[in-house]
Amino acid sequence: MSLKLVFIIDPIHKLDPGHDTSVALMEAAQALGHEVWITQASRLGVAEGKAWAVLERLQLQPVQLVDGRWVAELVWYDLSDRTWMPLENFDAVFMRTDPPVDIPYLYATYILDFIDRSKTLVVNNPQGLRAANEKMFALQFTHLMPETIVSADKKVIRQFLATRGAAILKPLGLKAGEGIIYLEEGDRNFNSIVEISTYQAKMPVMVQEFIPAAKEGDKRIILLNGEPIGAVNRISTSDDFRNNMAAGGTVAKTEITDREHQICKDLAVSLQQNGLYFVGIDVIGGYLTEVNVTSPTGIREIDRLNGIRLGETVMQWLEKAKV
Repeated sequence: MSLKLVFIIDPIHKLDPGHDTSVALMEAAQALGHEVWITQASRLGVAEGKAWAVLERLQLQPVQLVDGRWVAELVWYDLSDRTWMPLENFDAVFMRTDPPVDIPYLYATYILDFIDRSKTLVVNNPQGLRAANEKMFALQFTHLMPETIVSADKKVIRQFLATRGAAILKPLGLKAGEGIIYLEEGDRNFNSIVEISTYQAKMPVMVQEFIPAAKEGDKRIILLNGEPIGAVNRISTSDDFRNNMAAGGTVAKTEITDREHQICKDLAVSLQQNGLYFVGIDVIGGYLTEVNVTSPTGIREIDRLNGIRLGETVMQWLEKAKV
C-alpha cells in the first residue's frame, strides 16, 4: 500500500541528513514506496474550512554508512514546484518543526486542528503538542523523576538549591540543551543567572536536583505509540556538563533497562491518550527528566550503532495504522 505523506519541517537546506531524524523518516518512507511531500509551519493555512499547505514533492538521495558514519551526497534532495493543497488529501502529516514552541508554532497547531482525522493521521496530535510542554509534561510522573520545581522566584530557587547543593536549571521552551545551566550553592553569579533565565522573574524555569549519574550519560529512548523501539546514550565532553548531541556530546550503544521499560510502561497510556505517537524520553540514572514530543531525534545514531532502520519501523507501524 502506497501512502502520501507530508512532513512539516524546518527549511530542508538547514537539516543535517546524517543526523536529523526527520530525514531518516522521510528516507524510510521513500524506500518503502510512499510519496513524500514537505512544507514549513509558515506555509500552512485554512481554506474552505480545511487545513491547507504550500507543498513540495521531495526526492531524496539516501545517506550511506561509510566507516561507521553517515555520508550524504553533496546534492542530497530534489524538490518539485510548490503547490497549494488540502492536507486531508494525504494519509499522514508529521509535525516535525523544532522548538521553541512560540506563538507561530502554536498557530500552526491550530491550523492542523482543521485536518479531518478520519482521513489523515497527524503525528503528533496538535492538541497533544499543545498539552505536552517537553519539560512540564514529565511532572505528571513525579514518582519517576528527580526532585524538581518550577518557579520564577529567586528565593524559591535558592532554597531548593540550598537543600541539595547542586541543581540543573532548564528553560521551559528551548531544545537541545539550550539555556541549561548547572547551579551550585554559593555561586556568586546565582542572582544574575536566575534573573537572566527568568527574564527578571517574569518566566518560570524548571530546576531539577543534579543527578551525579549524569556523568555516565543521558539516555534517549524512542517510543512509538507508547512502546520503546530503541535507545542511545549521550555522553558529555570534558568541557561541558550537558550530554546533548547538539552541545557536542558523543553517543554510545546502550540497552533499555528493566527500570526504563517500567518508565515507558507508566507513560504509555498518557502518551496514547494525547495522540503522542512518536516521542523521545530522556533518562538519567534511572530517572525520567524530559518527554520530547515536538521533533525528537536520535534515530540516526541508534541505527548507526545497532545496524537497524528505525525509520522503517515507524513507517511499517503507520502502514498498519492506515489499514
